[in-house]
Amino acid sequence: MNNCNISVVIPTYQRSEQLLKAINQLLECDPCPDEIIIHIDGGDTVTESMLQTSELQNIVMLRSSTQMGPGGGRNRAIAQAKHPIIASFDDDSYPIDKDYFQRLLNLFEAYPNAAVIAAAIYHQNETIAPDQRSDTQVADFVGCGCAYRQSVFQQTSGYVPLPLAYGMEEVDFSLRLHAMGWQVVQSQWLRVFHDTKLEHHQRPQVTAASIANQALLTYLRYPTELWWLGIAQCLNRIIWLIQHQRFSGIFGGIWMIPQLIKANYSYRQTVSSDSLQSFINLRRHSIPIDY
Repeated sequence: MNNCNISVVIPTYQRSEQLLKAINQLLECDPCPDEIIIHIDGGDTVTESMLQTSELQNIVMLRSSTQMGPGGGRNRAIAQAKHPIIASFDDDSYPIDKDYFQRLLNLFEAYPNAAVIAAAIYHQNETIAPDQRSDTQVADFVGCGCAYRQSVFQQTSGYVPLPLAYGMEEVDFSLRLHAMGWQVVQSQWLRVFHDTKLEHHQRPQVTAASIANQALLTYLRYPTELWWLGIAQCLNRIIWLIQHQRFSGIFGGIWMIPQLIKANYSYRQTVSSDSLQSFINLRRHSIPIDY
């Protein structure tokens, strides 16, 4: 089995069985990544013990006694990575195609202006589309199936470390990349299976976080003259939740907004109005790439 000059980062918390399956799938790729960095969050000793007693090769363990969330875990793991291309997965996601990492290297070479290459993500009970070479410039991405240029990531402050980062983590990072002039490219040639039905998105804690995080994103990144837009996005999120009968957690999300902003105000670094408008337009209308 050949290795390639790619580091893999995976944040995890109390899901050792899923993590073990994901790692084994990664190691079956050819070529496989040269190193896999696991960030074990919140003092999760069960996962730490599992990794210590396993016979897995090329595994680097990082630990946190407090809950840093997936973004905080990725920050630490990316800082430790020894290769310039860093593939990101969740503890329950992994490549569908065995030559995933070679394809990833080829795509980064083809798109020198891309800070992030994003995969097509498939979940349980979804039809997996063919791996056709179809690439698109998009606004943002999903952290369970993407890869970063480490040099660009290090030019930013990374992710805001939130225990529940729904609606904030990748959107916030992508907005800052966009303002810096970097691109996010999504390729149907890269396919990742996320082994979940996403049922956890219906939990009250996730509902609350999705509202409060939109308010946090507005405070941290939107210029003051466009705060009205962030408020409208919060209201749209609440309306969507009501329409889908996800009532539990709505008032909790509104209530937690001031506390969340107070805890993270030091991360405030706004983008220009033009950058924000351009980013929103790109979210609405992605750009197919001819190659």
